[in-house]
Amino acid sequence: MLKTRQDLMALRSQCQEAVKLESKRILVCAGTGCISSGSLEIYARLEEVLKEKNIPCSLELNLEAHKSGIVGLKECGCHGFCEMGTLVRIEPQGYLYVKVQLEDCQEIVDETIVKGSPIERLTYKFDGKPVEIQDEIPFYKKQTRVVLGHCGHIDANSIREYLAVGGYSAFEKALFDMDNDAIIKEVSDANLRGRGGGGFPAGRKWAQVRRQKNDPKYVVCNGDEGDPGAFMDRSIMEGDPHLMLEGMMIAGLVCGASVGYIYVRAEYPMAVNRLRRALAQAEELGLLGDNILGSDFSFHIKINRGAGAFVCGEGSALTASIEGKRGMPRVKPPRTVEHGLFYKPTVLNNVETFANVPLIINKGAEWYRGLGTESSPGTKVFALTGNIVNTGLIEVPMGATLREIIFDIGGGMRDGAKFKAVQIGGPSGGCLTEEHLDLPLDFDSLKKAGAMIGSGGMVVMDDNTCMVGIARFFMNFTQHESCGKCVPCREGTKRMLEILDRITGGEGREGDIEMLLELSDTITATSLCGLGKTAAFPIVSTINSFRSEYEEHIFEKRCATASCEGLKRIVIDEVLCKGCTKCVKACPVNAISGKVKEPFIIDQSACVKCGACLPVCPFNAIKEV
Repeated sequence: MLKTRQDLMALRSQCQEAVKLESKRILVCAGTGCISSGSLEIYARLEEVLKEKNIPCSLELNLEAHKSGIVGLKECGCHGFCEMGTLVRIEPQGYLYVKVQLEDCQEIVDETIVKGSPIERLTYKFDGKPVEIQDEIPFYKKQTRVVLGHCGHIDANSIREYLAVGGYSAFEKALFDMDNDAIIKEVSDANLRGRGGGGFPAGRKWAQVRRQKNDPKYVVCNGDEGDPGAFMDRSIMEGDPHLMLEGMMIAGLVCGASVGYIYVRAEYPMAVNRLRRALAQAEELGLLGDNILGSDFSFHIKINRGAGAFVCGEGSALTASIEGKRGMPRVKPPRTVEHGLFYKPTVLNNVETFANVPLIINKGAEWYRGLGTESSPGTKVFALTGNIVNTGLIEVPMGATLREIIFDIGGGMRDGAKFKAVQIGGPSGGCLTEEHLDLPLDFDSLKKAGAMIGSGGMVVMDDNTCMVGIARFFMNFTQHESCGKCVPCREGTKRMLEILDRITGGEGREGDIEMLLELSDTITATSLCGLGKTAAFPIVSTINSFRSEYEEHIFEKRCATASCEGLKRIVIDEVLCKGCTKCVKACPVNAISGKVKEPFIIDQSACVKCGACLPVCPFNAIKEV
């Protein structure tokens, strides 16, 4: 157990020396995405091959057993390039192998570990040419990986590897070299804004909690990431859990809290397991517990698993859930900083926000403000998904544009399709279109555009996407997740969903668009919490940018993308139809008529869209539109 600052410094030095003794390192992605692709089996097979060849192999950083020339085989966190999983990185060369299979393990050891040669067929291809080095791949080259800097580069299960990259040095600095005012000033000068969606300055929040006279105080980390398509916080918890813990410890030190809670959704079992292991390791070393490193600071962290209620991402609902109550928001004020967990002053930030803190303490506010924009410094992690070539987890400076993210990092649209829109900020966000491609992505610019960063989900859509259907999808999610406490959200979202159901079902009527906008204004103005206040954003933004699609659905009873089942039509191409009558015989409702050897037609009022005619046409003349 570490009893003094000198003990910690000595251990960190030992860990750094142990890493240097590893002549090569094989880093197998063990994030949730790659595990689903079989990365743990690949890890086990690589271990087998190394042992078969009598190559000294280390699965964990062993300070006593390490000898020069040993090969380190590690389970690391998410590399981010999910489209290319399973991913294997080889150090010190920096090679990245993509889409690795079990049968590739022997060759990786023979060619790369023994001979030091890259395997061209396993490297990423850009414009038909192999790119061996990870940092040269366009997906990574355009990023600024700060919070994700260790993910994919260290053993996600090892506190010693975290120490080897300077882990807990920020906490050490805060504990011994800075007073609380200086720490808060550093975070405030950096203008770190909450990465959970609201963008509230973290330094101001910490100062407010510190000023409160009501003890005890608490630190709560919001890991309840519920946005569809979002996995930023999960990847940090899985890939670099100690970075987040260190940020929480610094917050506890500043605010006078001795207990912290991590609220993480139970659907993240890998994150929960790695957090538990990280807490146990920190406690074993004495970095968590009583009188840490011989100081008078004591801090304990507990894990609470949520049951998957989206509304529990809201602060007061989250704290109620930790207390064992139903997760429902309450009227504010008082705010969480005054009346939070167990009715006590509480610092509540999300995973990514806490993960930024050690970087700011170590490198300084000026360094941090050198990233991003003046009003939104730093970087932001986004989950890039949808109809795009390169999906995955990315980190860019605040102020990066959609064009840079979608076309430079994301590789553009799949199959030559045209970009149509991107839903940013999850169900609480809004749609941005082609006119917004050069808009800087920061808190203030997005707010002016009628959207929000949210937690960082980004769903890219091409011109085959129905925007009315997208609005209905997000409203269905929000309505289902409404806790039901306040009438505007409980009833208003239900009415909006009913209207969208009618429109996409072919029963839209005049006045529906106006009613949606009126309901949007009411729900936004009068809902109790952020879920209701932002529930209408996807609807309003899609109406503003794609009103013609709504009108087409309502008045023409047509969905141009043929995405809405209720508006699908089965038609016969008169050019291709030869009048063979096979479709007539297959139709159960006699909706098809015409003369033999002449083009047939379908009576849309009689057609039940059963599709029985589609497979029987020998000329492919019958189509769904």
